[in-house]
Amino acid sequence: MQDRMKTYIAVLTIILCTCVQAHWQVVQQWAPTSPRYEPTWESLDQRPIPQWYQEAKFGIFLHWGLFSVPAVKAWLWYLWKGPNPELDIVQYMQNNYPPDWTYADFGPLFKAEFFDPFQWADIFNASGARYVVLTAKHHEGFCMWPSKYSWNWNSMDVGPNRDLVGDLASAIRAKTNLKFGLYHSLFEFFNPLYLADKKNNFTTQDFVSSKTMPELYELVNRYKPEVVWSDGNWEADSKYWNSTNFISWLYNDSPVKDTVVTNDRWGSDTNCKHGGYWTCHDKYNPGMIQKHTFEDATIMDKYGWSYRDQVQASDINTMDELTQLLAEVVSCGGNLLLNVGPTKEGRIAAIFEERLRQMGQWLGVNGEAIYATTPWIRANDTVTPGVWYTSKKSASGDTDVYAIVLDWPQNDTLTLGVPGIAAGTKVSMLGYSRPVSFTRNPQGQMVVNMPVIPFYQMPCDYAWALKLQGLANA
Repeated sequence: MQDRMKTYIAVLTIILCTCVQAHWQVVQQWAPTSPRYEPTWESLDQRPIPQWYQEAKFGIFLHWGLFSVPAVKAWLWYLWKGPNPELDIVQYMQNNYPPDWTYADFGPLFKAEFFDPFQWADIFNASGARYVVLTAKHHEGFCMWPSKYSWNWNSMDVGPNRDLVGDLASAIRAKTNLKFGLYHSLFEFFNPLYLADKKNNFTTQDFVSSKTMPELYELVNRYKPEVVWSDGNWEADSKYWNSTNFISWLYNDSPVKDTVVTNDRWGSDTNCKHGGYWTCHDKYNPGMIQKHTFEDATIMDKYGWSYRDQVQASDINTMDELTQLLAEVVSCGGNLLLNVGPTKEGRIAAIFEERLRQMGQWLGVNGEAIYATTPWIRANDTVTPGVWYTSKKSASGDTDVYAIVLDWPQNDTLTLGVPGIAAGTKVSMLGYSRPVSFTRNPQGQMVVNMPVIPFYQMPCDYAWALKLQGLANA
């Protein structure tokens, strides 16, 4: 009897395993699988931009490194010791540092002693930004993390003696919902391996195989950035940099393969052609609707990417200028990546913090017209300058249109040439609870009667967003 029972159980087990295996094969056959991307631009360019990035619209860029010590320009080393030195930089160094001073001597002075990543996270969160990108390594080659491939030229061995990338990543992820990204320069001004490859007309790849690529894999595996912002690509093409092999790994097998996004700076042949979103050039603001997702990487301080000791209040973009820039870029289908340069001590200057918090206040009122929007039929109005359009699907499936008005119109009357009026058209202002009236002029254009609002009830102080619902041409 006992032997029969054992045989019975064994047979049932075999049947059950066979059924489970057959079921799993069916599931595998019909379950959706992520596409594999080949290491070619033709294949890589087919990968969709992740939705989170498409909806984010606003991010913060951080240029921070040894160049923050002299606090003049991020390119100081090259402008001082490169093939074509700038006389004002040479004179600055002669006036302020000993004759035998080297760039490496800035290392011990980069202490970041007041760097509080949680304070930074609070500021960035309050700004309304949806992602932040830190310079992990700029063209000077100094790594802001304890890289195995940059001995004695990183923030753990020299200066702060801490993992600046890791500390900020941990704080951002612990205290905010912002996506964390990293900037990485492919080349280095004076690295002997790079200069040797360059002398060989980039027919050798010693620098790429021993420095650039190992660093990139190390950064992604260790910190899992959801933006990999490449730069320093202009002297050699993407074949030299081995870019397509790295990006195919990034999209196929990396720990952030489903959410990571890259830019287009992967070789002298890639700007505005290949990669993820396009940056094309610094401060890229095309002013018209683009077919491809782009990003405008621009500066808070009009005269520098890194912190400058000589910065003046008048050098900083005003909120009028920043809201205009954001409206223009988003209306054309792009994201704004606004750069802030921290000090060598690790502080965000008070005037930068003020602007970022003001941006957050403005987005707190008008974010509906920015986040998760898409370009409309036109980026800006045909009659009144300074009016930029975005659009978004409503819960009912209709398209709501937002007209971002940069300047309050004279006589409180705003004429709009693009919106088509229908029987059910409604107009409202974000942050203002009462409906906004409008009429149609003899030319068939919408004439909005901007509400007369006491100053203490104004929804915001710069740029006002009108919500247009039920348009005939939405």
